[in-house]
Amino acid sequence: MKYTTRRFLQSTAALGLLAAAGWASAQADAWPSKPIRIVVPYTPGGSSDIIARIISQPLQEALKQTVMVENKPGANGNTGSDMVAKAPADGYTLLLCDVGALSISPSVYTKLPFNPSKDLKGVTMLAYSPHLLVVHPSVKANNLKELVAQSKAGQMDFAITAIGSAPHLAGVAVEKATQAKWQYIPYKGGSQALSDTVAGQTQVVMNGMLATLPFVQSGKLKVLGVSKATRVPLLPDVPTIAEQGVKGFESGTWQGILVPAGTPQPVVDKLNAELTRIIRSPEVRSRLTAQGAEVYTMTPAEFGSFFERERKHWATVVAQGNVKLD
Repeated sequence: MKYTTRRFLQSTAALGLLAAAGWASAQADAWPSKPIRIVVPYTPGGSSDIIARIISQPLQEALKQTVMVENKPGANGNTGSDMVAKAPADGYTLLLCDVGALSISPSVYTKLPFNPSKDLKGVTMLAYSPHLLVVHPSVKANNLKELVAQSKAGQMDFAITAIGSAPHLAGVAVEKATQAKWQYIPYKGGSQALSDTVAGQTQVVMNGMLATLPFVQSGKLKVLGVSKATRVPLLPDVPTIAEQGVKGFESGTWQGILVPAGTPQPVVDKLNAELTRIIRSPEVRSRLTAQGAEVYTMTPAEFGSFFERERKHWATVVAQGNVKLD
C-alpha cells in the first residue's frame, strides 16, 4: 500500500510539473496580447531614458504591441524599481535602469521596500558607458590635478544623481584618493544634475557618457577625465582618471532590463531574444556607439551572476565611504 501511494504521489507531482510547464509555455505563446510598459526609474533625459526610447519602437514592431516608456523617478531609482518588483509577473511591466545603482541600493538603504536579488529577474544587459568627469566652462582647471587644487582653495559643488548613486560613490572614491574637497549636491536624476551644471549652479558632475557627451561636444561642459581603464575613441585626447593618479579607477553605468521575479521563464527567454537582436542591430548599435555607449548583452543567468558580483563590489565601496540612508 505504501509503495502504491508513493508511486501515486510521484505520478501526481510529475503531472503537476508537466501541467505547469505546459501552462508557462502556453502563456509565452499568447504573450504579448496587450500593451507593454518600460518603466524608467529616473527623470527623462538620462542614460536609461535614452536607451528606453531607442529600443521601444523596434520592440513594438517585433512584438506587434504598443510599448510605452514611463518615467517613475525617486529615491535613486528605488521608487520605480519597487513598483516593477510588485507588479504582476506577466511580462507586461519591464524595468530599464542602471544596474549599478540597483546593486548599490541594498548596501546604502537601511529600509529598502524590496529585495532586488529576490524580487526582480534580469532579462539582459543592454549597454555600458563610462562616467565622464566634467565641469562648467568657467572652472579654470583643465585636468584632475588642477581641479583638486582648486577644490581645496574654496567650496566646489559636485552635482550627483542622488546620494548613494554610482556617480556619487565614484566621486567619493576620487575625493578620497586625491584629498579633493567638494560639496555633494543631490538631484533626482542625471539629467537634472547635468542641466544645473550647464547652468553654472554647480561646478562639477560625474555622469554616464551617453547622456553627458552631447554637452561636451556642444561646449556647454568641459571634460577632464573618463572613468574607463583605457581612453575612449570618441575622446582620444581626454586622459582616464586612472592615468591622472587614481590607480585602477573605473566606473560607469550599466543599463539592463529586469522583470518581476515570478515572470514565466519562456516569456523572459522570448524577451531576451528580441532585445538581444534589437540592441545588436547595426542601426541601434551605431546610434549608441556614436554617443559613447557600448552594447552588452547577457543571458538571464549571466545577468544574475553579474548583479551579485556588482552587489558585493559596491557593498565594499559603501562600507569604505560610510554611506548610509534611512
